[in-house]
Amino acid sequence: MIKVSRKGIIIAGGTGTRLHPSTIATSKQLMPIYDKPMIFYPLSVLMEAGIREIMIITTPHEQISFKRLLGDGSKWGLNFTYGIQNTPRGIAEALIIAEDFLNGDHCVLILGDNFFYGETFSSGLETAMSLEEGATIFGYRVNNPSRYGVVDFDKSGQALSIEEKPLIPKSNYAVTGLYFYDENASKYAHMITPSERQELEISSLNQIYLSKGLLTVNILQSGITWLDTGTHKSLFEAAQFVNVLQSRQGIRICCPEVIAYRNNWITKSDLMAQAKELEKSGYGNYLMKVCHTT
Repeated sequence: MIKVSRKGIIIAGGTGTRLHPSTIATSKQLMPIYDKPMIFYPLSVLMEAGIREIMIITTPHEQISFKRLLGDGSKWGLNFTYGIQNTPRGIAEALIIAEDFLNGDHCVLILGDNFFYGETFSSGLETAMSLEEGATIFGYRVNNPSRYGVVDFDKSGQALSIEEKPLIPKSNYAVTGLYFYDENASKYAHMITPSERQELEISSLNQIYLSKGLLTVNILQSGITWLDTGTHKSLFEAAQFVNVLQSRQGIRICCPEVIAYRNNWITKSDLMAQAKELEKSGYGNYLMKVCHTT
């Protein structure tokens, strides 16, 4: 399956009010999900999809912290560009902020507080990466769809509508925070009218693609876990999930260093050097173990 060249965007802005007081002094995307910063998880999704050019959009005052953590991406064979969202004006604004960075290329947009894991998830990424026209979004069945964008289907499984946080949802399928777009995404984002919340809603952008018959909805099946880790409860649940999975299987998931090494973006010597920098932690010990066993 041929992959379409794409650039990545991670939205790591916002005020994190649902996690106050924990996020008063730091970005929620810098908080840990068990043993690694939250942003490592969406970053790993882009890396698993083969994306190496990535813009990270932050608030003005927190960007320095992200740069201290992530650098320019070269240690993982990546190339990071940083963008600023001055105020929370909606997810779709990211496509406007990143317009020059994208320069007419296809892209993948992911929210910095989204967690995905599952053995079959990579096949969905591969399929989405291969589409040359239109947009691909991922749906997930939830008990509380009113918190999310909700996609409705006809009897044949075709998407009919997308509504942002509806009071009376038409289905139980939430739109996750992972979006694949063609080269028209930034242009369409400029066409969106701000919502009552004065935000450029990502559901409005997806609705444009739907109205043109260019929206693919990939339903994540059982066996794939998706969590929006923007609340204390979901953050705790994600940490529990990672702990149990890693403890039982003796692995560590969503490690950028390991993904970069297995993608041949860095050498074993590069991986070992990074492991030594972290040798006083279990994380560093795991990286060293990977060096010695592969």
